[in-house]
Amino acid sequence: MKSVVLLHLLVLGITCGTAWAETPAKRWSNRAEVSFIRTGGNTDVTTLSLKNLFSYTITDPLSISAKLEALNSKEGGSQTAERYLAELRVDYLFTQRMYGIASTAWLRDTFAGIATHYDGNLGGGYKFVDGPRHTLLGEAGATYTYEEYTNGSTDNYPGARLFGKYRFAFAEKNAFTQSVEYLQSLDQTSRQVITSETAVIAALNSIFSLKTSYTLRFHSKPVPADLKKTDTILEMALVASF
Repeated sequence: MKSVVLLHLLVLGITCGTAWAETPAKRWSNRAEVSFIRTGGNTDVTTLSLKNLFSYTITDPLSISAKLEALNSKEGGSQTAERYLAELRVDYLFTQRMYGIASTAWLRDTFAGIATHYDGNLGGGYKFVDGPRHTLLGEAGATYTYEEYTNGSTDNYPGARLFGKYRFAFAEKNAFTQSVEYLQSLDQTSRQVITSETAVIAALNSIFSLKTSYTLRFHSKPVPADLKKTDTILEMALVASF
């Protein structure tokens, strides 16, 4: 009888241990940033901005992410900076390195001449180097853009998108990153938008980290035409990842 009881307890222990080991992995993640920034170009101001990126894995190959950004500043009752961004993106892994992308975004950046901007992107990406210390990926896709400008004019056009990002990990959560995005209008070959971000991330603990970044945005044909072609952002952020 004792042997039977011991056998049952052993089976129960193995079953519980297996069930514990097979607990589903966490399917969501969130990264929030509060930033102290210094802008240059069409907006020359020092202020705070907020960013948030939420990601959810629907199935192992399929994931969705939502990005929100807000920058707003007033001085002496006058608006000195205003930029809002909302983006929804879906990724599908075909292989460990190759993936497909579908995304849509809304943007308002009044000091860059954009009252309302909508775009859609369909493309794919490939991880040329996949860690652990070095990561290099590239993306390419087709876009369609509709814009309303602060001078009252509108435009819509098809385009192409190229994107690349390199990451070097000094340690598990300390890294240097460099990304470049190139947007080309297919209606006007002389119309391009280039965005470059250089960043260094240093972990404080398992949740919080500090991020210092420099972003440069170049628009070859801004609307209205008297706007500066280049905007810059120097940013120091407290990042919470969970």
